[in-house]
Amino acid sequence: MTLPVDVVAPRQTPPVPPGAVRRVVSGPTVALVALLAVILFVPIRTYAIPVPLPFQLEPYRLLIAVLLIGAFFVLLAHPRMRLRPVAFGVPIAVFLGTLVLSIVVSIVPLAQQGLVGTAFGGLVNLMFILSVFFLVRQFLSSERVVMATLGFLAYGGTTVAFFAIVERVTHINVFLRFGDVLPLQLLRDATEDWRAGGARSFGSAQHPIALSVMLCMLIPIVLYLAREASWPRNTVNRAIVHGAMLVVLLGGIGVAVSRTGVVVLATMFVVTLVLRPVIAAGLALATIPMVLLASFASPKTVSETLLSFLDLDTLVASQYTSPGWAGQGRLADLGPAFQLVQQHPVFGTGYGGRIVVGEDANGFILDNQVLGILMDSGVAGVIGLAIFVLVPFVLLVRHSLDRRVPERYRTLAFAIAVSTAGYAAAMFFYDAFGFMQTLLVLCVLWAVGAWLLTEAPRVVTAPAVKVRT
Repeated sequence: MTLPVDVVAPRQTPPVPPGAVRRVVSGPTVALVALLAVILFVPIRTYAIPVPLPFQLEPYRLLIAVLLIGAFFVLLAHPRMRLRPVAFGVPIAVFLGTLVLSIVVSIVPLAQQGLVGTAFGGLVNLMFILSVFFLVRQFLSSERVVMATLGFLAYGGTTVAFFAIVERVTHINVFLRFGDVLPLQLLRDATEDWRAGGARSFGSAQHPIALSVMLCMLIPIVLYLAREASWPRNTVNRAIVHGAMLVVLLGGIGVAVSRTGVVVLATMFVVTLVLRPVIAAGLALATIPMVLLASFASPKTVSETLLSFLDLDTLVASQYTSPGWAGQGRLADLGPAFQLVQQHPVFGTGYGGRIVVGEDANGFILDNQVLGILMDSGVAGVIGLAIFVLVPFVLLVRHSLDRRVPERYRTLAFAIAVSTAGYAAAMFFYDAFGFMQTLLVLCVLWAVGAWLLTEAPRVVTAPAVKVRT
């Protein structure tokens, strides 16, 4: 008689920061680390390389451009080199296709307003940002690199959160001091946004909302590393280290004083409750002492964020502030926005043709990326956006439920799916594509998800074992 035996592919357990990073960072991974560092630490639309050009050459744009050019020449030099599969290429292409279609359909009115160049410029900029997903995916050559990438995101995000807390106390944003030691031109001065009895922290983000969303997206990764990271090796020490990181991340979210961050956390918790109820129960129990500690440390912050959801009248009224102005509340935006949508319901007015800042502004600011896509690209664009976000989420969830996949990979797929759900929820409450740091972090996480779906070791079936009876 023969018995088939299922064998799980051997686990690779490379140490994660600080020691093993020196062994991991070599060759192309140097470029990956540089890219991650720029994404996490260098505020976008804040610094430029001081070179005489007709546009502001920001560090992240320069680095991405150099990497794209380098990748192109590598392919020319090695035409037989196999590109790593990206898994999510179709939903990204569908979404971009709907945006292109909206511009083509609206090309005449865009040309009459002199906005064709602006529209295509906005599309090219979005494609440029999304190229980071494809770049990072090509860098992820092994589980060692994947774990180092996740570790860099976790430790880097914790560092950003720590200095955001320092910023709340000292009113000094260290990320705006890079120009003091690096040859960078500062494009904007420090701005202040007061709430809950103090200035909200910006950290390395363009806005406190964007800061809170980015830090929220990293929480599932930290929780995953608390279980699966190889450093610290001792499980108790590993839990303590990552538990401390989690506290700092939550502190960074708190000092951003953003209700959007609370919505993101709630969304991620609901997804966890539905798919992993045991984990959700543990997280709920762990949250109680953290909320009590936060209430003691900063009662105004807790009141402005968590408790504000209990006062529905005040909450709704806050979304109708400054009607008719550029920064009117989210609910005040709905009426004027839907009036424009009724005029161009299917393909919108053309993606990228709406300018909300500067002397050439022709529209009002929307704190709602979904509504913005509806106005710019119509129902077709919203369908494309749904495909763009939901297909990776569904594929990752399905992977996390596949019992043939080793548990550590299922858990990682679930963590990235939860982060994706949080980002999707946040899109209803801020201009997600305008605040690019969070989109870039999502691209990195999706690149790891693509590695999971296409190259991560799977359960294999060993040859049948003969057993004499």
